[in-house]
Amino acid sequence: MRFVLFYHSLVSDWNHGNAHFLRGVARELLARGHAVRVLEPAGGWSRAQLLADQGPEAVARFADDFPELAAGTYDLATLDLAAALDGADVVMVHEWSEPELVRRVGAHRAAGGRYALLFHDTHHRCVTAPGELAAYDLRHYDAVLAFGEVIRGRYARRGCEAFTWHEAADVRLFRPLPEVARTGDLVWVGNWGDEERTAELHEFLLRPARALGVRTTVHGVRYPREALAALAAAGVEYGGWLANADVPRAFARHRVTVHVPRRPYVEALPGVPTIRVFEALACGIPLVCAPWRDVEGLFRPGEDFLVARSGDDMARHLRELLADPALAAAVARSGRETVLGRHTCAHRVDELLSILARLGAETR
Repeated sequence: MRFVLFYHSLVSDWNHGNAHFLRGVARELLARGHAVRVLEPAGGWSRAQLLADQGPEAVARFADDFPELAAGTYDLATLDLAAALDGADVVMVHEWSEPELVRRVGAHRAAGGRYALLFHDTHHRCVTAPGELAAYDLRHYDAVLAFGEVIRGRYARRGCEAFTWHEAADVRLFRPLPEVARTGDLVWVGNWGDEERTAELHEFLLRPARALGVRTTVHGVRYPREALAALAAAGVEYGGWLANADVPRAFARHRVTVHVPRRPYVEALPGVPTIRVFEALACGIPLVCAPWRDVEGLFRPGEDFLVARSGDDMARHLRELLADPALAAAVARSGRETVLGRHTCAHRVDELLSILARLGAETR
């Protein structure tokens, strides 16, 4: 099949976690013999931020990290949709797209486009800021792919055909690297921004790290001055931006990691973990989660990862994992087993092809 995918960015993962999943799905589709064309806006926010923060080398290395992938760029004012969509069997438009693009692709489909048209939502704004998505005209879309059941339900109530399509790990990239020497204890890869989990990061990351006195490294972007000061006060090393292709090696260099979800996911979107959970478990590193409700039964809490109900709980679990190699190995083994059994990009491509078959698309 010929897939045309309009996404915010394939090339940049700067504060753009969906790029991880998009890359994994595109690689899996290509490996199965499908044709994939990804189009991203010229001058898109994430790509522009990566250039400003890291320079052109960070963009250029994408071709080295993912040689089988390529992204074209478009300017909405001059985009020739007829040419872009010529011969497409499946077209997917991500929610981080201009409403005008969403409308124009839908109008092209209504005017006789012979392809399945999907809208892909991987953000909490449809629940926390529903007015923003009201600007999107989805009348001519065949279905919505939502990365959680709560989001799927919102679209279903709007009258859309909607399917839950969780993110997952690209296990071609995210895997254990036992040959890498461990040089640290605790690592966290995540962005500070937007004040959506500031208190939680203090409670579940910085205070436990300081109390335990363990060698801790944090990677991410959008850390304001006060956040950097808090890291320094807790004795935590700030490693800055980390290309997603380098994350498996960062996990391999440390003995344990944590998941600290943003508040909107805890309060409004139970059952939706971020992609970092899938990726960490795929790498075989023991994980301790701050509170979130796995209402969709994606994992086996207490086995695939440990659950901390408070900062004291987090410190206790981290201490146990660091002191007990057998416990750490058992948690890591269980988490990786669940990912390999249920949550790889191959599983999601299987689900996507099944959805397309239900919609009447030919999955040749």
